[in-house]
Amino acid sequence: MLKHWIAAERPQEDDLKARLEAAKQKLASLQMQLKEHKVPVLVLVEGWGAAGKGSTIGRIIRNIDPRFFKVATMAAPSEEERRKPFLYRYFAQLPEAGKFTLLDSGWMDEITRSRLHGKMDDQEYTARIDSVKRFERQLTDNGYVVAKFFFTISRKEQAARMKKLQRKKDTAWRVSENDIWQSTHYEKCRDVFSQYMSDTNTSNAPWYIVDAEDKKWAELQVLETLVSGIEVALQNQSLAVPILQNVFPLVRMPKLAEIPLDKQVDEAEYKEKLKGLQSRLGALHNRLYRKRVPVVIAYEGWDAAGKGGNIKRVTGALDPRGFEVHPIASPEPYEKARHYLWRFWTRLPKTGHIAIFDRSWYGRVMVERLEGFCSENDWRRAYNEINEFEKELADWGAVIIKFWVQIDKDTQLARFTERQNTPEKQWKITDEDWRNREKWDAYEQAVDEMLQKTSTVYAPWHILESVDKKYARLKALEIIIAALEKALD
Repeated sequence: MLKHWIAAERPQEDDLKARLEAAKQKLASLQMQLKEHKVPVLVLVEGWGAAGKGSTIGRIIRNIDPRFFKVATMAAPSEEERRKPFLYRYFAQLPEAGKFTLLDSGWMDEITRSRLHGKMDDQEYTARIDSVKRFERQLTDNGYVVAKFFFTISRKEQAARMKKLQRKKDTAWRVSENDIWQSTHYEKCRDVFSQYMSDTNTSNAPWYIVDAEDKKWAELQVLETLVSGIEVALQNQSLAVPILQNVFPLVRMPKLAEIPLDKQVDEAEYKEKLKGLQSRLGALHNRLYRKRVPVVIAYEGWDAAGKGGNIKRVTGALDPRGFEVHPIASPEPYEKARHYLWRFWTRLPKTGHIAIFDRSWYGRVMVERLEGFCSENDWRRAYNEINEFEKELADWGAVIIKFWVQIDKDTQLARFTERQNTPEKQWKITDEDWRNREKWDAYEQAVDEMLQKTSTVYAPWHILESVDKKYARLKALEIIIAALEKALD
């Protein structure tokens, strides 16, 4: 793509000046529409060293209210970031609705550097490209404007700019070792950059190559492209997004009504087995840490099904320094203002640690679906988006364990009544629990669809029959132990 690109002719000075002023005014006015319509904007600025990325970003943000933007320079990932999935640090940078985030380099720079220095083979490169395309598509599907710019200059111009910067002590630091390496290996870098852009140039997130030989001309190209992209996004905001067909292998799941709930265990057997299973899980936790294997456990289920007690028996076997339980309630305003998966991406464990979610990203296709907190297009799209999210985790090396804690309607009523009539348990029952119970049939239908569409071979669902809570606790421990032993084998 870069190799065969032909630069547009630079406008005459008067025309350039007039267009630049018009674009600045337009961007300044559009930011209020972005705020009103809650449209977030993510701008990725990539390009050659010394091409003027930083200075152009500086000029662009002068036209934006400082309350509505953030600029982030994405250096090489830290040791902590290397212990998270590849996309983690980019998801963490997502802007809130109605705001801008401008990234000075990002996922392109990270991938191409690894490629250029022989740290990424063809198979890993292909996987990264797939991840990036899914990431960018998910953002645009969920209402983000994603603008990607590559600043290009000739080898001669790059060398001249670097030489000028190196003459002065106050600017010499701006020429990095990577910039010098790029200049020395210009053709090799151009080929890798060109291939990457061709591989990730999609209709929803296209690349725009910026002729950066002249600073004013570069600024105009970015401003006009950004303004155009925002205007199109505002016009298309009400349009539905196509629902993609699932491409991931699924495990067949039974419907909830087909699951027998008569399984139970007596107290003596429970105590004996619980002690042995917790001991085994504790030993596995140590091995997980040593081998740097991350674990993600998600609990979903009916209200009063026993999720909390189940989680308590799991965590009772773990080193408290190596796990975290995330109780997921309604999103906070700053979470609601971002991609719905943002609050889960930012809670992922580092390698060797365990994250347990008491309710999870599946709220999108249950409570948000049934309570009207998202559109039908949103929740229908979410099945595939969730499968993609979990595929990222699996490719990262995570063990993913998903539990649906199942009881029948009569058992729930009995537990609700007990909670309401027991003073020390009344905090566990709310008016919302009773309202949700009235929608049992609708929830059951939604759960059946969720289980069928998101039980993948790399992240299958497990049903915990929890009329007898003791049986469900033992079964959960057995499933976790089996999954961890398989991963550590």
